[in-house]
Amino acid sequence: MKKRYLLPLVLFALSSCSKDFLNQKDPNAIQIQDYFKSENDVLLAVNGLYQTLRSGSTIGEGSTLYNEERSDNTGRNDNQSNAGEPFQFNDFSLLPSNTYLKTHWAAMFAGISRCNVILTHIDEVSFSSEGLKQRYMAETKFVRALLLFHMVRKFGDIPMSTVQVTSKEQANELAFRQKESVIYQQIIRDLTDALSSDLPNTQMEYAVGRTSKAAVNAILGQVYLTLGATQASGSAENFAKAEQYLSASYGMRTFGQLKEIPYAQVFDVGMKMQCKELVFQIQYLQGDQNYSSSIARNYQAKGEFINSQNKATGVGEVVKLDLIKDYEEGDLRKDFSVKFAKDPQVNDWFVTKFRDNSVKASSAGWGGNDWILIRYADVMLLLAETKYHLGKEAEAIALLDQVRERAGLPSYAASMLNNDYRTKYPTLKLAILHERRVELAFENQRWFDLIRNYNPQELVTYFKTKNQADYGNAKISNITTKDRYYPIPFDEYKLDPQRMYQNPGY
Repeated sequence: MKKRYLLPLVLFALSSCSKDFLNQKDPNAIQIQDYFKSENDVLLAVNGLYQTLRSGSTIGEGSTLYNEERSDNTGRNDNQSNAGEPFQFNDFSLLPSNTYLKTHWAAMFAGISRCNVILTHIDEVSFSSEGLKQRYMAETKFVRALLLFHMVRKFGDIPMSTVQVTSKEQANELAFRQKESVIYQQIIRDLTDALSSDLPNTQMEYAVGRTSKAAVNAILGQVYLTLGATQASGSAENFAKAEQYLSASYGMRTFGQLKEIPYAQVFDVGMKMQCKELVFQIQYLQGDQNYSSSIARNYQAKGEFINSQNKATGVGEVVKLDLIKDYEEGDLRKDFSVKFAKDPQVNDWFVTKFRDNSVKASSAGWGGNDWILIRYADVMLLLAETKYHLGKEAEAIALLDQVRERAGLPSYAASMLNNDYRTKYPTLKLAILHERRVELAFENQRWFDLIRNYNPQELVTYFKTKNQADYGNAKISNITTKDRYYPIPFDEYKLDPQRMYQNPGY
């Protein structure tokens, strides 16, 4: 039988066991068409969506390769391990045949397929209340929109289905790239529908780690900001909507000024269930071999124990010197987020932002760090960026100043009197982009920030003004305008080179 790859197979295999495929049923397996019988069945399926988000192949803590390591914040200096494939992301030498890229693509579409299965079958179940049904649908649509938003920003035009796929023929029909504008329309539709449900304003009112209206508003606002900043038309309307939804999210906070929440508290494992800055997080279970977080252990460099009791043998998560130099003098976030490892094998900066060296995590490094996808400093800086685009500079600066005050830094007005600051960040736009870089470092926001604020040629110019010595072994000179997007995995492209056309330059 001829082998078929990725999207058609993933969508089909995860959503159907039709007679066309096997001509029989496994008596020990539950068929999808027989699964959804009760409210609890739907709940368990929705819980499975959050489990999907935990994976490093989707958007969990281990997904830094597909985000942060693509940017100027972190990246590997080792171009030999695993055939050098991880190195390709930061080296701007990414090939369509890269197996990590293929895995990411397949895992993301598998998550989207799970959402489609739930939405296809939820009407078959009788619920005790319509509100509960709508809430589960809202959570499912939020997850689908979130995954699509990640994918469309990375790949541009992508295939998309919003229904369960029940045959190979249907899967093959769906194996074509739809325009970015169509994908964004679906993302907006899903998020808008989610807001019409009875989801509570905050995750604290529901369950930590589950969707809330604050989270939905935050992502919807970011979607409109992205459209306003990157699309050729409709920018004013998109920026206005971005302000509307980001303001709504910010208005749902349960604190006053950001300075009320110490920066270290945001990442404190002991505070993760009650920190008021957290809007949406992926949960991990401390001390559990299967469901614990490994980020503290994995990010720690040899000879260090600041992150974890686990004895590191490698270099940890390497930080670009370019980022280290971007921290201002006196920035409290620097000493919390990064540290220089003196071990001869390392002799470099590594990430210390995610820590769990507790007894319960033990020397095995089974940490309890949740992976934070949305927090209020992020929302505030996105809102500041939006207000800048709308010409509301005073309001943008007020939000920026809150973030800087917590970090122990002077106000924007005072900083602009400093020649070094003014030279590096001559515009408010650049000041906000800088603040997002140091505030949200290692949280998988940087690459998206760069491609939102710079068009492809500007992105090339931005990287090529950097000092290669501050960037590591990856070569800045490799970047071209093609690197704005990832390549479509080769196995996808070869299914139908016309309908699954490759991104330019690959």
